[in-house]
Amino acid sequence: MFEYLVGLEVTNNQMYTQYRNAMTPILEQYGGGFGYDFVVSEVLKSAVDVPINRVFTILFPTKQSAETFFSYDLYLAVKAEYFDLSVANTTIIAGYEKA
Repeated sequence: MFEYLVGLEVTNNQMYTQYRNAMTPILEQYGGGFGYDFVVSEVLKSAVDVPINRVFTILFPTKQSAETFFSYDLYLAVKAEYFDLSVANTTIIAGYEKA
């Protein structure tokens, strides 16, 4: 499995929920899913200068399947409709092979 640890600054929770609902079936087609998902109220230390208020892990069978998913036209359409309007900043904290 390949996993990303991601931090976001979500600015519109309702629209972000719509994004998650719309993209999850596409994600599952690629064998992906979410491992953890946290709403963060306070960040004590960060390596970036942008706010983070949501942290989650997203899993894929391989790194290649993740790259294919994130470049898939249908996913990109959902992202443009919901994600881009509901998230101000995205921070990829880590990407790694999971045992």
